[in-house]
Amino acid sequence: MWYLYIIRGNDDSLYTGITIDVKRRFEEHSNQSRGPGIQKGAKALRGKCPLSLELQIPIGSRSKAAKLEYRVKRLDKYLKEALVRGDLSISSLETSNDTDD
Repeated sequence: MWYLYIIRGNDDSLYTGITIDVKRRFEEHSNQSRGPGIQKGAKALRGKCPLSLELQIPIGSRSKAAKLEYRVKRLDKYLKEALVRGDLSISSLETSNDTDD
């Protein structure tokens, strides 16, 4: 099962991503500035800790998750905030040709 997630940075920015393990991915983003080694977190979140996980939605296939991630990333911030609040549903971003592969 793939998930779409939204993380909020300390500057109130919103970062959208997809993963099969939200807890692990959030920890990678949160711990990227702690110690040497390979950085696994997104560059967009560097220096924005503490982070908060605002939303996680089970999507299904990787293909469908990637399509929805692309659409969410293109939304204006006020629409992303509506998604986080639950005022906008993820299904409203799907198109009729989005099939669960």
